[in-house]
Amino acid sequence: MSRTLSVLALGALLSACSDPELERRVQDLEAKVAALESRGPAAPMGAAPAANPEQEQAAAALLKEATLAVDQMQYDVAKEKVAVLKAEYGSTRAAKASARIEQELAIVGKPEAPLKVEKWYQGSDADAHGKATMYVIWEVWCPHSRKEVPRLTETYDRFHGAGLSIVGVTRQTKDVTDEQVTDFIRDNKVSYPIAKDASSGLSDYYGVRGIPAAAVVKDGVVVWRGHPAKVSDEMLNGWLGR
Repeated sequence: MSRTLSVLALGALLSACSDPELERRVQDLEAKVAALESRGPAAPMGAAPAANPEQEQAAAALLKEATLAVDQMQYDVAKEKVAVLKAEYGSTRAAKASARIEQELAIVGKPEAPLKVEKWYQGSDADAHGKATMYVIWEVWCPHSRKEVPRLTETYDRFHGAGLSIVGVTRQTKDVTDEQVTDFIRDNKVSYPIAKDASSGLSDYYGVRGIPAAAVVKDGVVVWRGHPAKVSDEMLNGWLGR
């Protein structure tokens, strides 16, 4: 039971504020916990049979392959891996964990969401249109957001001249004030536009379950969805045609 609670606690943390390395570690941990629990007492009558350790390992391997395919923007490959994972290992923890990847894959190819801004802390609507635009959903209370949002300043400064737009979008949850956001922008010398979302529409449309999260749009279509730390120079150069 304690092992299960530990995994659930980590899952709850990820749903609020996510980190890609932590996500990978949790996926591995879930597979190991499932293997241990599968040796325990028999499941209640009517419950789905638990996956055995070999199934958990095979499912975890498929999940890693799907994750790698997403990172490499091989979306068709990723979809195939997830489909096999759910069809052949549907009772495994890896299959359940694949829901996040499946949700992100469903976003790619959708039209760009309308940007409805309550206020701009810096920048304007005109700054949201480049050769490629990266929307970054974040909150000032999230430690991973506090790390990633300033880091993206260096990316913005290097690629903005080539046509990259970055727009940081916050909903100011957990009673965060305008002053806290403004202070964070100033203290961390964030150079790209930051806006307050007029509603949760942007987060909902882009399927955000953990923050920080990013969606990259090119020619009015979503071409990538994931954690902003996974965006590489090679990916940016490709989107910008360099």
